[in-house]
Amino acid sequence: MQTSRIETPSPDGGTDDAERAGAGPGRDLSPLLAGAATAVGAAGALLTLTGTDSPLRGPCTLFLLLAAPAAAVGSGLRGLEPLGRAIAALAGAVALNMLVAQGMLAVHRWSVRGGVVAVTLLSLLLLLSVLAGRTIRSRNRPNSDNTD
Repeated sequence: MQTSRIETPSPDGGTDDAERAGAGPGRDLSPLLAGAATAVGAAGALLTLTGTDSPLRGPCTLFLLLAAPAAAVGSGLRGLEPLGRAIAALAGAVALNMLVAQGMLAVHRWSVRGGVVAVTLLSLLLLLSVLAGRTIRSRNRPNSDNTD
């Protein structure tokens, strides 16, 4: 037999422990994780572009090559559910990497450094175009305060 616990409000009018647990400083880790991902990507770019022989160069560069285009593609897919958005962003990142590699091989200019630079620049351009589109749409949206 299972018993259920009836909780009474505290005399000082405070909330119970379950509600207080969700309000602490560790509740939202998104900015921290985004900062850590940016640091790992920047380390991968730095290690690759400088040609440093480090065991972290490969994993950090791979993270950069997947995370930068995925973040750019994912920023444009705000309407999807989180799982569908993550899958579509990862597929877009793989497609962008393959297109860059194919283009570089087609013109006989393949290099790891060039690939990292090309993918980073294309990801940045894609992200900036999404942000510019949002800015333009928000400026063109009719204002509810303006009653003509």
